[in-house]
Amino acid sequence: MPTQDGRRRVVIEKVTPEIDCGRFPIKRISGDTVRVEADIFTDGYDALSCVLRFRHDPALEWTEAFMDPLGNDRWRMAFRVEKAGCYQYGIQAWVDPYKTWRRDLLIRIEAGQDLKVDFLIGVRLIKDASSRASAQDADQLLGWADQLSAMDSPASARRAVEDEDLTRLMQRYSDRANATTYENHLSVIVDREKARFSTWYEMFPRSSWMSNSQPGTLKECETRLSYIAALGFDVLYLPPIHPIGRNHRKGKNNVTAATPQEPGSPWAIGSQEGGHKSVHPQLGTLEDFHRLVGKCAEYGIEIALDLAFQCSPDHPYVKEHPEFFRRRPDGTVQYAENPPKKYEDIYPFDFESEQWAQLWEELLSVVNFWIAEGVRIFRVDNPHTKPFALWKWLITAVKRKHPDVLFLSEAFTRPKVMYELAKLGFSQSYTYFAWRNTKLELTQYFTELTHTEVAEFFRPNLWPNTPDILTEYLQAGGRPTFMIRLTLAATLGANYGIYGPAYELYENRAREAGSEEYLNSEKYEIKHWDIDRAGSLKDFIAQINRIRRENPALQRDDRLQFHDVDNDQLLCYSKSSDDLANVLLIVVNLDPFRSQAGWTTLHLESLGIGPDQAFQVKDLLTGARYLWKGARNYLEVNPVTMPAHIFSIREAEAH
Repeated sequence: MPTQDGRRRVVIEKVTPEIDCGRFPIKRISGDTVRVEADIFTDGYDALSCVLRFRHDPALEWTEAFMDPLGNDRWRMAFRVEKAGCYQYGIQAWVDPYKTWRRDLLIRIEAGQDLKVDFLIGVRLIKDASSRASAQDADQLLGWADQLSAMDSPASARRAVEDEDLTRLMQRYSDRANATTYENHLSVIVDREKARFSTWYEMFPRSSWMSNSQPGTLKECETRLSYIAALGFDVLYLPPIHPIGRNHRKGKNNVTAATPQEPGSPWAIGSQEGGHKSVHPQLGTLEDFHRLVGKCAEYGIEIALDLAFQCSPDHPYVKEHPEFFRRRPDGTVQYAENPPKKYEDIYPFDFESEQWAQLWEELLSVVNFWIAEGVRIFRVDNPHTKPFALWKWLITAVKRKHPDVLFLSEAFTRPKVMYELAKLGFSQSYTYFAWRNTKLELTQYFTELTHTEVAEFFRPNLWPNTPDILTEYLQAGGRPTFMIRLTLAATLGANYGIYGPAYELYENRAREAGSEEYLNSEKYEIKHWDIDRAGSLKDFIAQINRIRRENPALQRDDRLQFHDVDNDQLLCYSKSSDDLANVLLIVVNLDPFRSQAGWTTLHLESLGIGPDQAFQVKDLLTGARYLWKGARNYLEVNPVTMPAHIFSIREAEAH
């Protein structure tokens, strides 16, 4: 006997968006529209009906919208995701006898054929639908059936079957007994707006901006908020604020023997003063942290807290939960290694221990602890060195109760691993941006991020520098290089961040040739920053961030369009709002040493410009205005005076 119900004749395939056959959700922001398409067809020539079904968890009932045919068996419909959380969506389709009958009847009317039998078929279909209808709708359908039974002219039949009320009722009560439901489970994770558009500033709270004698504290961080807000940042990312171990503490420039006065790396978490749920006593108290969260809110800033699942040898977990760690044959705990590098000051967790489930629960409790303290954004350190299954479980558990919580994945690793983490639930992700320097590299990489399936699940957060990354490009080019990379990060990506004050003071001294480590890295010592130093980029950064806030085109990634320039040192691209009310054209000189010039070939349609239309471009960085016409226009960019143009485009005024 057949194992498949042969009466289900409709095929549904090539559904978009769909990630890995529905194994992973797509990502959207509250208020977004999800446009769903699919190939839907059947054997023969029968007409089809198909609906897009969607619901917000934990709703039980589906909302449905009939899909529109696009031609060549392709169908489309969209739905709006109104609130954060998880939505489910799917497709159901069926052979629709009434639509088939209606289509064929209209053809037969045009051909002048005898319609008596066709009327009887229509009456039967309408009566069948009335049996599935509510009492009120059933009465209307039976009325239509009586009218059709009494009809004796093609004209009256045409008026009847083209009536919108009858069509609507027959659509609503169509027979779905043999409907095909798309078998893959499709879902959408909906985040708040901050997941799509955010501007991050990283700083070490223990470093001082005020004095060369005292280390910084959480209370001192409150005094820095006006500066950070004036720069235009809305997320303040703090490296770990927990107690730091003393056993095997690393010293200045990561030397293995620290002096008693050296503070150690914040990522070597835990001491007798506490662990992941404690604040380093030199920084202050939990009350001080809670107060800082409140002060940040007054400036429109959110704190992002570092989530580093690792321990120092002095962490309370080492004594309280020895089962959480791996032992070497000599009985000592296995420290972290990346041969030939050794990190004796850090013990990784053993995620293959017999007590792995208890370990997972404890790590979830760490996240929930800081959520209770007011944290809604976590930057996760090295998530690619922990099990994928942990992140899927932990992020799902957190967002089920707190859908507004966001997670940034700090995983500089292989592309497939980075993408897997994003699919598992990370709201944003670090990228390879820091190492993409040439025009070809930038164009190819950002086309992949914004115009392929990757855009459905991977939200890039662009960082030109971090405490671990001082690229060769930044080391070599001086002040213009830092301006170039900041402009690229802030305009190519809706989410970006910098590690400061190292960035605005364009700190570019490497520990040694060929290294991306900073000389005298802040990871291992307390720094004293002179934020008022002459030549600081703070005004330029504030200007760039103001442009980001004032232009919706820069607040999303999906409308990025590259344009041709006949000079490989000039990168030209545009961003626009969906309605083209806000259109920006950005040109960046990738050469920090020399002026570069060239001619554009613009894709005018993507800019909302006609082929022969004159238009005005205003440089938002300098205030200069130019009148252009057509696709070819001349550009020249001096990296010393201003390494980029950010043009606002509008139609030229008539004279």
